[in-house]
Amino acid sequence: MKKIEAIIKPFKLDEVKDALNALGIQGMTVTEVKGFGRQKGHVELYRGAEYEIAFVPKIKIEIVVPDAMADQVVATVADKAKTGKIGDGKVFVYSVDQAVRIRTSETGDTAL
Repeated sequence: MKKIEAIIKPFKLDEVKDALNALGIQGMTVTEVKGFGRQKGHVELYRGAEYEIAFVPKIKIEIVVPDAMADQVVATVADKAKTGKIGDGKVFVYSVDQAVRIRTSETGDTAL
């Protein structure tokens, strides 16, 4: 199994979610996060005063999928989250040794 973690722009969430649902992904965890990469934040103007925004709002999506689906899910997320501008985000892939569905005690891929 693979855990796919994607950090994306907030307005791309619905597009990514719909594309993953079309692939058959039945569940995901979505968290509102803040961070910065190469852009190092940005400056905004509010009521005539400049404010430095050091941490940019982002969305983190976490999905665990069988190994066979991992490449397809990564490609879908990368395609749907892309705007072509700085700050589009990143996708990380981790190996998952075990998963257990608490309600039924199912393990492995069947727990997904």
